[in-house]
Amino acid sequence: MNTEVTRVQAEPLSPEDERLLSGRRVVVVMPAFNAGATLEMTWHQIPASWVENIILVDDASRDDTVEIARKLPLEVIKHHRNVGYGGNQKTCYTAALRENADVVVMLHPDGQYDPTLLPSLVRPILLGQADMVLGSRFLDPGGARAGGMPMYKYVSNRFLTTVENLVLRRKFSELHTGYRAYSRRFLETIPYLRNADDFVFDTQVIAQAVAWRMRIIEVPVATKYFPEASSASFKQSLVYGLKTLGTMLRLTLHRAGVRSRLFSD
Repeated sequence: MNTEVTRVQAEPLSPEDERLLSGRRVVVVMPAFNAGATLEMTWHQIPASWVENIILVDDASRDDTVEIARKLPLEVIKHHRNVGYGGNQKTCYTAALRENADVVVMLHPDGQYDPTLLPSLVRPILLGQADMVLGSRFLDPGGARAGGMPMYKYVSNRFLTTVENLVLRRKFSELHTGYRAYSRRFLETIPYLRNADDFVFDTQVIAQAVAWRMRIIEVPVATKYFPEASSASFKQSLVYGLKTLGTMLRLTLHRAGVRSRLFSD
């Protein structure tokens, strides 16, 4: 492994982008598990001029993720036992807030999401237009399938997003993306540490965003599915789907007066 690998620079910042970034800290967090084969490739594509710091949280990987990460200019946090995808994110966001981040971008180190699109997620927050930005694979018609999304994931994504939109009273194109950006205010407001430690953490964060009336924007992103990219198994996806529906039920009951700690101050 080349220990002096350098990151590809993005296009030169426009005067407007320079103004937006002036005095603002954008921190990328990478929740990692067995990402050794794709980590360096992902890091290499992150626009250096947009990011102040990158934090990788390793969730007790069984491969060489940590060894590779420590050869890159990253802050590395290692879990000594696997705490789950949601538990990993809790560590990520707490560490980013401790780094005085103004904007926190979650980017999976598995190469599935395009790191070069990071500016489009960050700009709405710096402009004061959003507290949360979701990178949607469905804003561009046919984009998800063109990127190789398996049919069962496509169908379940469409079904769950439809149900969630009904409960949330919104019209999102996708609510199951792993490419997201948050404002500091957002992470300091919602009680994300109360959320589950598994995949449904992502759904709970969106439900909390709606419950706290946060401003949410979607931007189009491209993804690609390939053997090295991490992906939930069919069983994990089924459990996640059921827990997503359970989260929508909890929010509905909370609105009806059956209080839930997920949505309470």
